Amino acid sequence: MIIFVQNFFMKVNPDYNTQDKLEALYQKPLLDLVYEAASLHRQFHNAREVQLSTLINIKSGGCSEDCGYCPQSVKYDTGVGVHKLMSVDSVIEQAKKAKANGSSRLCMGAAWREVRNNKDFDNVIEMVRAVNDLEMEVCCTLGMITEEQAFRLKEAGLHAYNHNLDSSEDFYKDIISTRTYQDRLNTIDNARKAGISVCSGGIIGMGERVEDRIGLLMSYRKMENPPESIPINALVAVEGTPLENEKPVSSWEIIRMIATTRICFPSSQVRLSAGRSQMSVEAQALCFLAGANSIFAGEKLLTTPNPDYNEDMEMFKILGLSPKEITQTLSVEKK
Repeated sequence: MIIFVQNFFMKVNPDYNTQDKLEALYQKPLLDLVYEAASLHRQFHNAREVQLSTLINIKSGGCSEDCGYCPQSVKYDTGVGVHKLMSVDSVIEQAKKAKANGSSRLCMGAAWREVRNNKDFDNVIEMVRAVNDLEMEVCCTLGMITEEQAFRLKEAGLHAYNHNLDSSEDFYKDIISTRTYQDRLNTIDNARKAGISVCSGGIIGMGERVEDRIGLLMSYRKMENPPESIPINALVAVEGTPLENEKPVSSWEIIRMIATTRICFPSSQVRLSAGRSQMSVEAQALCFLAGANSIFAGEKLLTTPNPDYNEDMEMFKILGLSPKEITQTLSVEKK
């Protein structure tokens, strides 16, 4: 535990500072790669603890973006309905339930291209305050935000802002045309300026090359402050989206990406995110061994399936894992 506290702020591994070096790392024999990641993971984290996060879709459908993977885009016929913003009371109710089930982090997602200064945003501010009062980490993913909006969120008690880069800058253009890579970087910068922790990661299985997966990590390496939280998602292909026919990536690819991310960013939370419902307990165990130390709990991630709480608790019991306590996550972030 002493080593963990001392090394917590080593953000980037200096041994893998180029695209070529990171690609060579990614392509190492799998067991060697997992061993290296597991060894490093234990220097910076308690390997028997996994943070549980709960994701609430506070406003679904009707997004004007054309992200090729997303069933919430208004441009695709996926059967996802358009629902107005949830009430503050409903969010509080779900947050209390999530906390009772062991979640120390509540993430609120709204299918917006960008945040507008209106009554809906005022209500989101109230949601952030209310969840913060429950002594949970509060994260939002609301699309693009300005610096002023980021400061409002911070003042309300926002712990983290999620804004994924999705893939490399080169491949990004093949997936999304309504928002540029620089737009995403600008939003991350605005969150940083307000003193908000950054949660940003990517999706594998969209038809990208290995070079694109490494390019995503290189984008974070180039930042003065890389994300404190890096979710690794596997595409869940949804009928009606342009990526509906993409074949699921293998568990081995997910394990490789988790391990490479952990080695590259020793002190970040590496979140095993979308696609977990397609993985066996054995495959998830290798992800935890390779450095994943956070999962989303609950039956859905926005609109896609996710293992339910009881399944996860049974898996934790088998693997000897336990949810990270809420007081631990908050105290670490304050240091």
